Amino acid sequence: MANFVLIADARLGSWAWDDVVPHLRAAGHGVHPLTLSGLAEKQGVPAGQQTHVQDIVDEVERQDLYDVFLVGHSYSGIPSGQAAGRIADRPAHVVFLDSSIPVEGQPFVSAWPDGGTMMRASIAAHGGFWPVAPAAHFEGHGLTDDQIARIVGGSTPHPGATLTEPSVLERPLGDLPSTYIKCTLGDPEPSDDVAKLLAGGRWRLIEMATGHWPMFSQPRELAQILLGIAAGV
Repeated sequence: MANFVLIADARLGSWAWDDVVPHLRAAGHGVHPLTLSGLAEKQGVPAGQQTHVQDIVDEVERQDLYDVFLVGHSYSGIPSGQAAGRIADRPAHVVFLDSSIPVEGQPFVSAWPDGGTMMRASIAAHGGFWPVAPAAHFEGHGLTDDQIARIVGGSTPHPGATLTEPSVLERPLGDLPSTYIKCTLGDPEPSDDVAKLLAGGRWRLIEMATGHWPMFSQPRELAQILLGIAAGV
């Protein structure tokens, strides 16, 4: 039995996995969707990037999980990649779901085209939080109007420090058995840093013909891919 620890994108909580969880549990696996500090039902909890890393480590250790498959979506690839190196005796695999990846000494915002200048300004203008994205942000990703309304309605402002503080890697990402799931709608190619890791021999690439939020647009298909990863297919 695998144990899936599911961590959603910035601004989202464990609820974002509600359509995926039943398919994984029906196959007999343990499923642990996780809300990171400062988000959803944990609003008000102070959080920096290392808080989010520790959230993931604590979830694995508190429940004494082994055969762990860490699934980090979008922003959450950053803390997931760091957490995997701190529970090296427990995870079987890391799944980066159309996600950013941590780079030693670099924050999430550093990968943005302007180096994060606009995001830092937005965070400063909103009291230290990255504000909830408007509905237009989710257009062109294979989502229905109802799905977009669900995402926007469930989103909460994201603690800015988690986006601007640097990553700290205790184990090189290339040493981690990992799968990168690339959602190809509108952006078909992995980033250069992901491509380098894919060429290293321990990572593999799986493509999904949908947009950036497959837990909403294709939850059944996403679950089947995760089950295949756990089965070594």
